[in-house]
Amino acid sequence: MNLPQKYLDTMKDMLGDEFDAYLDSFNDSRYYGLRVNTLKITPEEFLRISPFELKPIPWIENGFYFSENDKPAKHPYYYAGLYYIQEPSAMTPANVLPVNKDDAILDMCAAPGGKSTELGAKLNHTGMLVTNDISNSRAKALLKNIEVFGIPNVLVMSEDPKKLVSYYPEFFDKIMIDAPCSGEGMFRKDNKLIKSWEKNGPEFYHEIQKGVLLAASKMLKPGGIMQYSTCTFSKLEDEESIRYILNECPELKLIDVKPYEGFSHGYEDDGQERDMQMSKTVRIWPHRMAGEGHFVALIKKDGSDGASVIPSSPSRGLKIPKELQEFLDEITYPVDTADISIRDERVFILPKQAGNTAGLRVMRTGLLLGEIKKNRFEPSQALAMVLKMSDYPDVINLPASDERVIKYLKGETLDLPEFDGKTGDGWNLFCVDGYPLGWGKFKNGSLKNKYLAGWRWQ
Repeated sequence: MNLPQKYLDTMKDMLGDEFDAYLDSFNDSRYYGLRVNTLKITPEEFLRISPFELKPIPWIENGFYFSENDKPAKHPYYYAGLYYIQEPSAMTPANVLPVNKDDAILDMCAAPGGKSTELGAKLNHTGMLVTNDISNSRAKALLKNIEVFGIPNVLVMSEDPKKLVSYYPEFFDKIMIDAPCSGEGMFRKDNKLIKSWEKNGPEFYHEIQKGVLLAASKMLKPGGIMQYSTCTFSKLEDEESIRYILNECPELKLIDVKPYEGFSHGYEDDGQERDMQMSKTVRIWPHRMAGEGHFVALIKKDGSDGASVIPSSPSRGLKIPKELQEFLDEITYPVDTADISIRDERVFILPKQAGNTAGLRVMRTGLLLGEIKKNRFEPSQALAMVLKMSDYPDVINLPASDERVIKYLKGETLDLPEFDGKTGDGWNLFCVDGYPLGWGKFKNGSLKNKYLAGWRWQ
């Protein structure tokens, strides 16, 4: 691999006697990982049904290595949202950020959603997750992953983090910053990042990171915790970015990251302006652990936890149309009708903590239940992913081995004569091995496919 000499010199200075071992790691095969969605299935249950060759990632309770020969992105369980495919070290930030019931959480640089999906699962239908990415195209992928995972209590945005400050001053219990970085820790995984590094190196990203950290500090409430991570080795982007925000905001202090054998401490240089305890940060090196490079820090704001002041709320608590109420009466999924909002015939369940987002680029506010069309209600794909099979009375459930599951995911009409008389006509929740995939309209042994076109099997 043609690594830049400037980069090699810096790494040799950082690693000393370990430099050769680091270079040797480029000859090793990359690692592949998936993280189980605990909103839908426990790791133990997933292991019982998994068709893949899995090995536990020892520092991630719901993480597993899979073989390069397996193709988990081409399996119905992936479309059911039972897991997220993620590089093992990249699972660490969301794993070590403590999440409590009813927390308000912000993921500032979220796309494509690896950290947000885990944070949403840890919230377990409580509180609110605000997940944001400044890139609109990347935020679309983020929205899809959030919906596939079945996370209802969410605001998905595409905004400059600095603009969020005036909407959410000292509002969030937890903030995730998986910062834009030069990507040095991913050179082995994707050598195209080397050219990007030569174009925009650590100095370029350090300036971005300072702005993001400063914005986050203003949105973190007293007693709250923010997590800062990168997939780079640069001291400028790691320890120096942390040093910057600690100097700017004396009310912030580093706290310990949950330890694991193989984690390395951050670098503590002589002459620090104050005792910052940079050794509380964590570095993951590819020559020491079975994963790519990462840096992780946890920062707490002084003060006691208090209730977040919710901005003025959008309209909710509307009169429920008859056709919507009839559908709600059929499902057992809990819906507080006081949280329902209807906009242009689209029906949403808003998070309790959602405030006024007028002026922000919001791609999704809460859970899209469905649409009211000509005096009938059509449930959404997002709702199907939130439901359990037991939440809806009319269900078609097939094993993953049935070829009609793939046909359903491709958007085809299905012949299902064995369900005629066993399930009701009209809307049916289509499931694979008991896990919902989407909707269909059933009649006379045939299912008219309602699987979302943009999600179909390619």
